Amino acid sequence: MKHSVGNYRLILASNSPRRKELLSGLDLDYEVKTLPDIEESYPDSLQREEIPLYLARLKADAYRGLMRDDTLLITADTIVWLNGKVYGKPADREEAIRMLQDLSGQTHEVLTGVCLTTKNRQESFFAMTKVRFSELELSEIEYYIDKYKPYDKAGAYGVQEWIGYVGVEYLEGSFYNVMGLPVRLLYAKLKEYGFAELK
Repeated sequence: MKHSVGNYRLILASNSPRRKELLSGLDLDYEVKTLPDIEESYPDSLQREEIPLYLARLKADAYRGLMRDDTLLITADTIVWLNGKVYGKPADREEAIRMLQDLSGQTHEVLTGVCLTTKNRQESFFAMTKVRFSELELSEIEYYIDKYKPYDKAGAYGVQEWIGYVGVEYLEGSFYNVMGLPVRLLYAKLKEYGFAELK
């Protein structure tokens, strides 16, 4: 049974198949709507969680003109943060290799910013998960990139894929946040908007 969130039409504004999978796991009735060519740049002065929070709000603003009074919009953005540097989606194979070489043998942070927007209300929150990678051989990195092509993923990897199986020593925080959506926090927030009684 699918559940509603009060009197709202829940809209997920994301092309990410991981976010769709995770939101569906909450047994919610929702729609997916996406707009092409949404701006995803941010001021250089932003640091760490400020970046995905800013981008989640920026994405929400692009949908303002399409929202109805009963719309509850979910937007999100995920980054990887290591040693004061942000790792977004790799532009090509070479950048993906460099990213995973940087993450190899290191503990990095995965930060997801989520923005909930209605006609008269907007709030944002974020989740942070620490992920430790073992030392990865170049052949392992190249195998993963060539087979799985993780060019749509922050940090050039999907924790739920082969590289996560062989490379992740441990993580501290939400596994689902690393996939792209902190569903426990999201569920808690949606209850404030009138999540339907579970039956």
